[in-house]
Amino acid sequence: MKIVMKVGLTFALCFYLLILSKLILFKYLTTPDIIGHFTFSYEGLYWNSHNFIPFKTITYYLFLANDINFNIRVENLTGNIIGFVPFGFILPLLSSKFHSFKKVMIATFCLSLTFELLQLIFRFGSFDVDDLILNTIGGMIGYIPIKLVSVYIKHRRVEQKSVMD
Repeated sequence: MKIVMKVGLTFALCFYLLILSKLILFKYLTTPDIIGHFTFSYEGLYWNSHNFIPFKTITYYLFLANDINFNIRVENLTGNIIGFVPFGFILPLLSSKFHSFKKVMIATFCLSLTFELLQLIFRFGSFDVDDLILNTIGGMIGYIPIKLVSVYIKHRRVEQKSVMD
C-alpha cells in the first residue's frame, strides 16, 4: 500500500509541477513560441520590468494600484499564494525528509526561486521578489494541515498508550 501511495503522490507532484510550469512560465505562449523562446540574451534581461525590492508589488497592489482593476490585483496576490499550497501539502506526504516547517519552507522557496530565475533569464515573464514571498507563504499554508494532522495522530497515540498502561 505504501508503494502505491508513493507512486500516486509522485505522479501528483509531477502533474502539479507541469501545471504550475504552464501557469507561471508559459501562460502566454503556444508550443512553437516556447521552443523558439529558449534563447538567452543579456540584452533580453529587461531590468526595469522586474522587482527586486521586497513588498513593493504587494504594497502597490494592496494600497496604491487604483489604476489596476481590483479583481486583477486580488487574483495576482492570491494566485501566487494558492499556486504553491499543493507543493507544501504533497511534499511532506511524499518524503519524511520534509516533515519540518523549515525544510518545507526552504524547498518551497527554492522552487519559487527557480521559476522566478527562469522567467528572468528566458524572458517568460518578470522576476518579482514578492512572488517568492507569496509563493513561500502558499507552500507553508499547504504544510499546516499536514502538521496539524501529524500532531493530532501523535497525541492520540500517546493517549491510547496511556489508557492501555
